[in-house]
Amino acid sequence: MISEEQFQKELDLIIANAIREDVGDGDHSSLACIPKEAKGKAKLLVKDKGIIAGVEFAKMVFAYVDKEMIIETFINDGEKVEYGDVVFHVSGSSQSILKAERLVLNAMQRMSAIATKTNHYVNLLEGTSTKVLDTRKTTPGLRAAEKWAVKIGGGENHRFALYDMIMLKDNHIDFAGGITQAIEKTKKYLKENNKDLKIIVEARDIEEVKEILQANFVYRILLDNFTFDMTKEAVALIGNTCLTESSGNINENTIREYAECGVNYISSGALTHSVYNMDLSLKAI
Repeated sequence: MISEEQFQKELDLIIANAIREDVGDGDHSSLACIPKEAKGKAKLLVKDKGIIAGVEFAKMVFAYVDKEMIIETFINDGEKVEYGDVVFHVSGSSQSILKAERLVLNAMQRMSAIATKTNHYVNLLEGTSTKVLDTRKTTPGLRAAEKWAVKIGGGENHRFALYDMIMLKDNHIDFAGGITQAIEKTKKYLKENNKDLKIIVEARDIEEVKEILQANFVYRILLDNFTFDMTKEAVALIGNTCLTESSGNINENTIREYAECGVNYISSGALTHSVYNMDLSLKAI
């Protein structure tokens, strides 16, 4: 994963771009009918249930819009919420509250949905040593916030992007002429460019697992679309040589059984690409 500093820069970019997109040359609805000096207060109201996420992100948004905004927090990121709960109060310039409102809600609704789904998957694996991973199947431009939500929900982040880890998937392997060729070319590339990146290689069957193991230079093997029996066989074959990850059409009905096959990680794109936003609202009080 990328550094905390770089992660923060990504969050800052999300906020700056979202406010640019939403506000443009001014929130004319507010400017037209609310005096500049008017002060107000609003509450973040939960109209759903699950795991709340994005509270700290919301604080960043309010601070970006107006550093004089005051936030009083009642429920923190990662905590369970029910219908009717109030997460925080925000007070300050009425114009500033309205300017930040939509980004705060859009982000928190989606982040809370992701955290809730991730937490559900994590709970399904309770008692096993398998950890839940996200993927790069995120909303364009919102990756940092969505991956943060996965962490809040109890999951772990996979690589952040194409630049912080090597992942040789089926197309890389086929374009390179095979698994051995892809790995050897990768080792040469890393050495020539003085890069220290972990390597994950995807396997489509047991024979490919055997070929990957012969390279002896891999951090993790991705067992893609393996059956339960194939997964057990692969895990036994790999042993402690490297880490293992299951992926491909895994859902809440099958995730536990894959974990019981002994894999170290299960990755799921559904954590970020198949969620329904939590119902939240920001109401003046």
